[in-house]
Amino acid sequence: MNIDFYMPVGIISGEGCIAKNQSLFDIGKNAIIVTDADSAVKSGALDDVSAVLDSLGIGFTVFNKIRENPLISACFEGGTLARKSNADYIIGIGGGSSMDAAKAIAAYASNADIEPEGIFEPGLKPSLPLILIPTTAGTGSEGNWISVLSIDGKSCKKNFKSNYSYAKYAFVDPRYTYTLPYYYTVSTALDAFCHCFESYLSPKSSAITRTLAVDGAKDIWKILNEMSQEIPLTHEQRRLLAYAACRGGIVINGTGTGFPHSLGYNLTMYHGIPHGRSCASFTGEYIRFNMMSGEGNRLIREFSEKIDTSPELIGENIPKWANVKLTLSSDEIDVFISQVADAVNYKNSPYVINETEMKQIYSKLFS
Repeated sequence: MNIDFYMPVGIISGEGCIAKNQSLFDIGKNAIIVTDADSAVKSGALDDVSAVLDSLGIGFTVFNKIRENPLISACFEGGTLARKSNADYIIGIGGGSSMDAAKAIAAYASNADIEPEGIFEPGLKPSLPLILIPTTAGTGSEGNWISVLSIDGKSCKKNFKSNYSYAKYAFVDPRYTYTLPYYYTVSTALDAFCHCFESYLSPKSSAITRTLAVDGAKDIWKILNEMSQEIPLTHEQRRLLAYAACRGGIVINGTGTGFPHSLGYNLTMYHGIPHGRSCASFTGEYIRFNMMSGEGNRLIREFSEKIDTSPELIGENIPKWANVKLTLSSDEIDVFISQVADAVNYKNSPYVINETEMKQIYSKLFS
């Protein structure tokens, strides 16, 4: 197996890693901090970043209009603000939505002549430099070039990827995940597990990505089995989840994801199911179909053994923990399938499902 690998982000981790590495923020004179309404404040990350910027004499403006499944219109607005504020770099603080939005805002800021959907076209000027700080343990967006954006009025998502969208630095401080409620801790952990698992099965995986995927998935699997709504996670469990999620983000940078992501987007966009739970609800079917392929069967059994479990337990427990309760009509399923047909990642596994099989999957799970 090859060892192909590319990941240009400088990752700095550990408690207090921002205060301990203040000089790394000295990459400009004026920053835009991109975040949502409250996670950067509740987690303490905004206070830590503000203190560092103040000590360095760097001006900053907070743009906190990002919401779950970020709209390109909000990102476009953030880019306009960055230009008006003469920002020369962007700091994204939050979950995947805020970090993905920060990548888009960094691009809009340096491309004043494009319309909102122009961000998906080739030939963009280099984005502003970027620093990312996660406050959840799920998407791993801090470690890749992927920005998943929602298109206004179209109930669909589209990936923005650019060689300029990698963060210069990512600061992974597990303390910022301590305030995440149980429901979203489970959801984000499921997302991170799906990243590791789907990456492992990708034809684009390498020895390096598979090693990272197993390391991440093993910790996530163990903690998901230990979690209880009545007993808060320990700081050590939070640390392991934060680092495992970062690994998951790193591996999908090169391998991409599988059909649980492409089929799951519809549950999020049309029914508001959190992204991690949406993806995880398809894991059992992902296993069932890929076990039909000789290579898929081998990889699934190999992965399961390496994280000390079985394909059967993964296929049973991951969807159970997702706990998605929906009933979809036949017409709605047809709309969903038409959306998936435009995606690429549903083909990214040893067994490639067709549209008939997509309908079977949606009908089996949600009829």
